[in-house]
Amino acid sequence: MPGKKIPSHDVELKKCPTGITGLDEVTRGGIPRGRPTLITGAAGSGKTLFGMQFLINGALKYNEPGVFMAFEETGEELATNVHSLGFDVEGLVRKKKLNLDYVYIERSEIEETGEYDLEGLFLRLNYAIDSTKATRVVLDTIEVLFAGLPNENIIRAELRRLFRWLKQKGVTALVTGERGTRGLSRFGLEEYVADCVILLDHRVDDQISTRRLRVVKYRGSYHGTNEYPFLIDEGGISILPVTSAGLDYDVSRERVSTGIEDLDAMFGKKGFLKGSSVLVSGTAGTGKSTLAAHFGAAACKRNEKCLIYAFEESPRQIVRNMQSAGLDLGACVKSGKLMIRSMRPTIQGLEAHLLKMIGLLDTFRPDVVVVDPITNFVSVALNQDVKSMLTRFADTLKARKITSIFTSLTQAGESLESTPLHISSLMDTWIVLKDIAGQGEKNRGLTIIKSRGMAHSNQFREYRLTDRGIALQGVGSGVMGELTGAARAARASEEESLRGAARDEKKRLERQIERRRLVAQARLAALQAEFESEKEDIERHIAELDDREKAVSERTREIRKARGEDGRRK
Repeated sequence: MPGKKIPSHDVELKKCPTGITGLDEVTRGGIPRGRPTLITGAAGSGKTLFGMQFLINGALKYNEPGVFMAFEETGEELATNVHSLGFDVEGLVRKKKLNLDYVYIERSEIEETGEYDLEGLFLRLNYAIDSTKATRVVLDTIEVLFAGLPNENIIRAELRRLFRWLKQKGVTALVTGERGTRGLSRFGLEEYVADCVILLDHRVDDQISTRRLRVVKYRGSYHGTNEYPFLIDEGGISILPVTSAGLDYDVSRERVSTGIEDLDAMFGKKGFLKGSSVLVSGTAGTGKSTLAAHFGAAACKRNEKCLIYAFEESPRQIVRNMQSAGLDLGACVKSGKLMIRSMRPTIQGLEAHLLKMIGLLDTFRPDVVVVDPITNFVSVALNQDVKSMLTRFADTLKARKITSIFTSLTQAGESLESTPLHISSLMDTWIVLKDIAGQGEKNRGLTIIKSRGMAHSNQFREYRLTDRGIALQGVGSGVMGELTGAARAARASEEESLRGAARDEKKRLERQIERRRLVAQARLAALQAEFESEKEDIERHIAELDDREKAVSERTREIRKARGEDGRRK
């Protein structure tokens, strides 16, 4: 209609960053600023810690003071509970960056009088906000505040009033509440009044504990709607959103050594592409861990940092075992270039493992990572869940340009060109190790199934685990396929025998040529001597003929001369 002002939809909703790892990514910047947010979940899901971390991050990272009003725990109890997580609540209180206020509510007193009014709470909360100049507020927990009221109509009215008051005050508020049996909250109204609702869930499946977070509602903003795993550890709450598994990352043309010279040669004498993911699969005892250890040791030698996640052996056991392969991983650990983290997969949930692993990436900042073996995660979760987790971890490594090796155990009888988790398509390079039995012995062979972005050998190579590490053998083949072990040695002996016979025949022919040369030279010398002898006879005969001719000529001249003189006398 003419003259009617159309409201603008271009006004961007202001958001308040929580500073909680991963949550601000899920919520596209944080929770709504100046509005109330409900944090709901069952007992032990982490609601109180969530609220405390929100305030502490605000004070430390964003210079936004906060007020924590508790209805269950005193300020001293709260400070003690979060002190183990490295949060110095007392220091923030002294600096007036944080105000802890414990409100004691006696349920019996409310039941006796039958009256309830939040006016006193508003005055107390208003004073705490103004005295601290707080912009962030946490109320923990809302059920205690209304625990003694049987009249649901009063509860609903007071809840609306509380949320309206917080919004009018302009503070960014977190209100924690217990999850209800029929809805998200105990009273079934909080999730409708709040502008943002975040659900925390702590579940146990097959004796494995996992924590998950879901943004149920967010007025005026797009947000991630999936369930996201989160972890409570020494750093507080951290969340790994599924959205972090992306494909938008830079790539490198730089190459890094595998740690095995002959294996580098199979990749054009250059090794793996930096930042790529490598899968090494094979049956038990084929040397998957040893090959991965070679890669890690080579990184340390290049003055790079290597992080090994081991799920079968302890760090000391790994160091000891690799000594038999000529690798001194202990020296790498002492130099600070190598970190080995060992744990059983069943010690915690799958997503907790993922968060722990990514947390170590943040603190240690490795250049290469080894995960040995990934198939042990099957004992914790379904194959599809493990694949999803490994996909996110591999993408995280690629985004950080970290070169990684994942080892995978293949059971006997399974196809070697398949993996139990079907993750080969996620990997850039795939190396298969296999046992080869024959002629009363078992040997080992290696082949490269694929290697994206670079030329690589298509040969099958036998290798041995020696006290100097993995040693690749030359290429051998026979009528029935690859030759290994004794068969290779027999073929090598046969070939050497043939080469020896050829060498002997060559020498025999060379000696024959030499003899013929000497005979020819002797014959030539004899002919030369005979020629010289005949030459002398002929030359002597020629000389005699010359002398005879001269004598005849001389006699003729004498005769002619005598006849001439007789004619003159007559």
